[in-house]
Amino acid sequence: MRIESQLEKISSFAHLELLANQVVEGFISGMHKSPFHGFSAEFAEHKVYNSGESTKHIDWKLFAKTDRLYTKRYEEETNLRCHLIIDNSSSMHYPKLNDDQPFYHNKIGFSVLAAAVLMSLLKKQRDAVGLSIYSDKYEYYAPEKGSDRHQRMLISQLENLLKRPSEPKQTDTVTFLHQIAEKIHRRSMIVLFTDMFQAGDDAPLFNALQHLKHNKHKVVLFHVVDHQTELNFDFDNAPRKFIDVETGEEINIFSDSIKEAYTERVNDYFKKVAMTCAQNRIKYVPVAVGDNFEKIMTTYLIEKQTFG
Repeated sequence: MRIESQLEKISSFAHLELLANQVVEGFISGMHKSPFHGFSAEFAEHKVYNSGESTKHIDWKLFAKTDRLYTKRYEEETNLRCHLIIDNSSSMHYPKLNDDQPFYHNKIGFSVLAAAVLMSLLKKQRDAVGLSIYSDKYEYYAPEKGSDRHQRMLISQLENLLKRPSEPKQTDTVTFLHQIAEKIHRRSMIVLFTDMFQAGDDAPLFNALQHLKHNKHKVVLFHVVDHQTELNFDFDNAPRKFIDVETGEEINIFSDSIKEAYTERVNDYFKKVAMTCAQNRIKYVPVAVGDNFEKIMTTYLIEKQTFG
């Protein structure tokens, strides 16, 4: 079943864990028929049997299905630690949703569901997960753990994040990325969901991203945007009032009068972010609200394979 179909079936954030699990199950089913079948969660719980090893833990049922020898992995053999970071500034609550729209059709909802999906995948692979949420303050921190109780606590935090009313909050990404970097001592995969809206000079933001790489962490940046309006500036040419959701500043303009200049500057900024991430060996992945979550999961699985 396609991921989009699953999302249509369950759209309430009250069932966030159930929705995330269904997205992952659909993805795994599709992987059996794709070039990525080797990343399947079925095999994530096993490792290839090497000649000379004890045959005690060979999974003979899996051998009957695949004609290959695998041994079962156990929790202590899995050492991946993943820390998820979510930007909860006011700009992440764009666009404002209509009553009939699902919660994941704005940037914060998309990021929350994507984080829940990764948590489900991490749980299947018996990896440890932690969570940080920031805006104009450090709203939440939990270290990386692998227990069911810990994951339920993180899912509850994500649900609470969606229940809170949106308030005008400026972004202080730089300060809190530095603080998060100092908190994560053991080598981890760090996954950041943000729209990269930071007022002022870009250099401090890029320095903060580079700080996340200390202690040889692997960093994945999911750059979350609303493609239609924030990239393409796709509005009709009626006079409109644009309001900065973080500062409250207002401007009245015809969109067509600035569209060309706007899209040029935004595209230049995206290229700069991508180039800077490449220079710092940070995996940069632009994602658009309304996309399915295959890119999120595939990126994680591929990056995990290279996290040695």
